[in-house]
Amino acid sequence: MLKPGSTMVPLPSSGRTYTLTRRVRLGDVSPNGRARFDAVARWLQDIANDDAHDANLPDAMSWVVRRTAIELVQPAVFREQLELTTFCSGTGRSWAERRTVIRGDKGAHLETEAIWVSVDGQTGAPVRLAPSFEEIFGESAMGRRVKARLSHDDPPDSIGTRSWPLRFVDFDVVGHVNNAAYWAVVEEELARRRELRGVLRAELEFGGGIDRRPSVDLAVSDTDDAVAIWYLTDGTPKASARVTRIG
Repeated sequence: MLKPGSTMVPLPSSGRTYTLTRRVRLGDVSPNGRARFDAVARWLQDIANDDAHDANLPDAMSWVVRRTAIELVQPAVFREQLELTTFCSGTGRSWAERRTVIRGDKGAHLETEAIWVSVDGQTGAPVRLAPSFEEIFGESAMGRRVKARLSHDDPPDSIGTRSWPLRFVDFDVVGHVNNAAYWAVVEEELARRRELRGVLRAELEFGGGIDRRPSVDLAVSDTDDAVAIWYLTDGTPKASARVTRIG
């Protein structure tokens, strides 16, 4: 069951779904035992890749995430056994929306959706979804069309910035900062303000990859019920994050 007011689509009554189980480990949690957003992002990345390979999808590795939304209804905790179920919930010209529902045996409940763009493995340019994609995932998507347009505003001109040093372990096999690493900044901001309480919606949008460099500039704005973060290189926003209390 989705939380009241959620805009995410429910599990399909027919079509392909893919489920795996995992336990929340020591490296996944904050000092208070809550599974961090960067850990959740890794789980979402892993199940998406596992599903694509299990379905024998051509070019299963040639996808990049455009945006991710995580609705944290009840956090997962250390040693909790989780069940993750993922499915395609919509398509566009060169992209698809992937929904993943996470439930745990101690009450964890997270609803997530992500837009993944199909790209050429050599050039990185977007490519149209292959006919085989529709054959495999079309039934669960039920003809729903989605957009890959970004929605976050640019940072205010007057906002200050600080440096975010990048580490070797932040980069992945394609030479860009891995999408899960961006969520570590979200966790730092939540810790700085002793976290937001209640039901949260966290969003991360990617305008372009951040390549190898010593650091990135961060601009942060917050209110009582929300935190906004921009990741800038040479003054240009490359990604942005929002965390908002919604219940």
